[in-house]
Amino acid sequence: MSELKIKVNQLTRVEGHGNIHLEATDGKLDRVLWEVTESPRFFEWMLKGRNYDDVSTISSRICGICSISHTTASLQATESAFGVKLTEQAWLLRKLLYNAEMLESHVLHVLFLIAPDFLGADSVIPLVATHGDIIVMAVRLKKLAYNLADILAGRKTHPITPIVGGWSKLPDIDELKAIRERLEKAMEDMDTMVAVVKSVAPMIPDFQRPTEYIALKDSKEYSFITGKIASSDGGTFPLEDYKQITNEFCVPHSSAKFAKHKRDSYMVGALSRFNLNSEQLLPKAKKAAKELGIKAPIHNPFFISVAQTVETVHAMEDAINIIDKLLARGLHEEEVKVKPRAGRGVGIVEAPRGILIHDYTYDESGNIVSANCIIPTGQNHLSIQKDFDALAPTILDKPEDEIRHTLEMLVRAYDPCISCSVH
Repeated sequence: MSELKIKVNQLTRVEGHGNIHLEATDGKLDRVLWEVTESPRFFEWMLKGRNYDDVSTISSRICGICSISHTTASLQATESAFGVKLTEQAWLLRKLLYNAEMLESHVLHVLFLIAPDFLGADSVIPLVATHGDIIVMAVRLKKLAYNLADILAGRKTHPITPIVGGWSKLPDIDELKAIRERLEKAMEDMDTMVAVVKSVAPMIPDFQRPTEYIALKDSKEYSFITGKIASSDGGTFPLEDYKQITNEFCVPHSSAKFAKHKRDSYMVGALSRFNLNSEQLLPKAKKAAKELGIKAPIHNPFFISVAQTVETVHAMEDAINIIDKLLARGLHEEEVKVKPRAGRGVGIVEAPRGILIHDYTYDESGNIVSANCIIPTGQNHLSIQKDFDALAPTILDKPEDEIRHTLEMLVRAYDPCISCSVH
């Protein structure tokens, strides 16, 4: 009798802590498990009793990578509760800031965390010697994204200028013009990034598991921060009805809740957005998708990073377009009027890793009575487990190191933010 036991404690090149367990006997799978071991952080309790002025600043600390996503979801939940409407200028600035986070996060995942899997390295550090030009380009792109966020939000992470109903400080016109020139020039880097991903695409594991894909959908654009919740299995849902989708529940081996909808799991993130909204990508992003040879629907989770590459091009193109609109219309100081009232508001955005939900109930003074935050990775944990269940039996004839590495690659493909998922 032959036994195979694989145990990966604290998987590397992901945010947070998660473990992989696999046991097989005589070539047959006994069990494979995705285990989340992070301690809960109780952010919802931290928000209770806090005034609306403090809420987005506190909730942005849920994540250092997705702080703009948490800020935006938080602001939109509060604006929904108080009936606050944004001006066109405020929306443009919010969307522009959001593109900065998409750029930074996707470049981090594709070129720093995923690339070593395909270029024969354990981390990005050895790639400095073997693929120096690519790493320098990746650093250049991350710096550009951080600088764009800094111009708009007053700092590179954990924004301070976006407030309920608008902005406390507008960006400088000359700085917008300068960053636009850098974005235009960086489109050449986008061509290189697409070429790099295309060159390793034949090495992506051949694995298919169709599932339900959930993302925001807006009839007007490839949506990151507007629209309704949509399912690839059919139907759209108002933001306030998100619990019809998430249906969170607890499992013994995870400190994060799991979620499912119509099937035994669903996926959120770049691949879900691509599968539901690819027709609304901007022209250069569509060209990138064609160059990479992808077309919706895609049922291979290892292609999440390919979809992220397409979205990186889209975010760059969209950022340039938005700056052009802002420069054409001019920036104008706008008075922000907010009148707190008792009630509930839900804000939902597409964080780089998928749908992010903030749900607040306020009292008449504008203080939080209750809060609920549902994180993208929390919604993807069950999809990872179901992928394990389907993939593991098909690779048991491979060498142990290859089995371990393939399972590690699968988790990394989801770009998980594990510590955020236990919120």
